[in-house]
Amino acid sequence: MEYVKNRKKLLATIIRNNYTSAGIDFITPAEYSQQVAYMHHQTGKVIDAHVHNPVHRSIVMTQEVLFIKKGKLRVDFYDDDEQYIESRILEAGDVILLVSGGHGFTVIEEVEMIEVKQGPYSGDEDKKRFPGIGDNEVIYGE
Repeated sequence: MEYVKNRKKLLATIIRNNYTSAGIDFITPAEYSQQVAYMHHQTGKVIDAHVHNPVHRSIVMTQEVLFIKKGKLRVDFYDDDEQYIESRILEAGDVILLVSGGHGFTVIEEVEMIEVKQGPYSGDEDKKRFPGIGDNEVIYGE
């Protein structure tokens, strides 16, 4: 598990492909609008059939999860003031929860990924675009 921070503020949590834990490990705190859990169950484990009850939630900030299926992706992290912090490389099997701040991406090797975030998507109202860094400005964290 890797944590990308700016001072004490969490920008992202990266779950590397080789991460493992027994049972259910909720990676996110209960107050996050996007919940992520790692689950490891033995053959024969039964998860009870269930439906989810309607629960009204108020979501102010979009958090997104990316599942990297194939390739390599550079993620550039920015603070809330659009100032560059650092970058990380994600590879096939890695998962990232983008918690706060800004981010940009550069495809290093052809990528297939799945994105999960709150909906409905509101197009350009959903995000503010700004100029990112160039390849010569990259600083890799941990």
